[in-house]
Amino acid sequence: MNHSDLNWITNFIWGIADDVLRDLYVRGKYRDVILPMTVLRRLDAVIEPTKQAVLDMKAHLDTAGIVEQGLALRKASGQAFYNTSKFTLRDLKTRTTQQQLKADFEAYLDGFSPNVQDIIDNFEFRNQIPRLSKADALGTLVEKFTSPDINLSPDPVKNSDGSIKHPGLDNHAMGTIFEELVRRFNEENNEEAGEHWTPRDAVKLMARLIFLPAADAIESGTYLLYDGACGTGGMLTVAEETLQELAYEHGKEVSTHLYGQDINAETYAICKADLLLKGKGEAADNVIGGPEHSTLSNDAFPSHEFDFMLSNPPYGKSWKSDMERMGGKKGITDSRFNIEHTNGTDQAGVPVPLSLVTRSSDGQMLFLANMVSKMKQHTKLGSRIAEVHNGSSLFTGDAGQGESNIRRWIIENDWLEAIVALPLNMFYNTGIATYIWVLTNRKPAHRQGKVQLIDATSWQRPLRKNLGKKNCELSDEDIRRICDAFLAFEETEHSKIFDNAAFGYRKVTVERPLRLKGGRNYSPPPR
Repeated sequence: MNHSDLNWITNFIWGIADDVLRDLYVRGKYRDVILPMTVLRRLDAVIEPTKQAVLDMKAHLDTAGIVEQGLALRKASGQAFYNTSKFTLRDLKTRTTQQQLKADFEAYLDGFSPNVQDIIDNFEFRNQIPRLSKADALGTLVEKFTSPDINLSPDPVKNSDGSIKHPGLDNHAMGTIFEELVRRFNEENNEEAGEHWTPRDAVKLMARLIFLPAADAIESGTYLLYDGACGTGGMLTVAEETLQELAYEHGKEVSTHLYGQDINAETYAICKADLLLKGKGEAADNVIGGPEHSTLSNDAFPSHEFDFMLSNPPYGKSWKSDMERMGGKKGITDSRFNIEHTNGTDQAGVPVPLSLVTRSSDGQMLFLANMVSKMKQHTKLGSRIAEVHNGSSLFTGDAGQGESNIRRWIIENDWLEAIVALPLNMFYNTGIATYIWVLTNRKPAHRQGKVQLIDATSWQRPLRKNLGKKNCELSDEDIRRICDAFLAFEETEHSKIFDNAAFGYRKVTVERPLRLKGGRNYSPPPR
């Protein structure tokens, strides 16, 4: 399917919001209905051909008294999800009363498999049904999404003469449509967008910074990708695409497994839905999220190590509630944030662990410590990391405090490859300075003991229209220029190279002795 067809379908779905939800919702809330309905219609269309097979299997399993039915029902549906209700969305179009439609629609939702239930619950979509039903909008919504004017099925729709009326939508095309809808809704809600959505240009740069230096060393095989603040999942999917492209260019065949975690319920639901829409059922199962799943206090992957990691964690945001759940600042024993490192011994000669616990007002550096704790230690390639930070990660915290200890731990282990200063006003919800930290535990010989600082603040092009605070973007040429400077590892106007030792410091308290003059206390005038 070509780009114009995809754009037409996206516009059609976008138009449903104005047609059905105007005067019922403010524009900023259209997404609460349109995104979950888009997911439901696509999933419904995918499993429609095997609907009867699933119902037959369900009846057989119930008769046999089998409790664990998920695997068999997935096999019957031919997908990573299923629906055991007797309805499809098309069936619901024939309901003559809003009361009957509401009851049957709720039964339809209840029939989905647990992974789809998780998406519905985190979208909080059931909360919208009474409002839609009361306004007599639920039936119209179902009718619009099942309209013969669009096809969200993977199978083509044919005319009576056998010619194709609407081509089928493969998983990639459907994922593209869904991503475009998310992007548009984010632009409509600029005050919220930047919290959970990293601009695609920044993501493309981050992906290339972690993959390009390792491109020649990547072998055919399986690689694990991780994002501890995955939001809507854009970083993981772009990273996967970048890795696949580089592997293909180098004549390698790679498979990837995506892992992510996010505390925000809606963005977690979007991420999981997007992966299901792209046919990535396993990846959807490997994304964990919701308010009870904070990466800091409830690590979903404590025993995992990953090949490539990238993230844009929240910065300037309190993590006090996480700290309290972990036992308070003095009671945190999590091995991610208390590490064995040269930090002296106590009076009994027992080594003192280095505490990486930061101020409760800003936990962004802890996300970096979390990813460092998941680096592979026993593989040839090791691990590579790219993470976005604001300027405070460069300097906050006195010697001995958490932020400083994290920097010390990273630099003394020679994991920090580079820090790239990005243009101002590149992100949606902030105009402050932002930086990409690039780390690896397999530095090449010529980089060992060194850190590269790249000033890319002037490498950008203006947007024709501001998107929130974002008024510029990185063009493909800008991304190439930054990557070339990174790979060249040379001193230039925009690239500076320093020894690791240049970043070390200690805080020393100098006591000023009392000075007496003529037997009386004397203090010199202030200077």
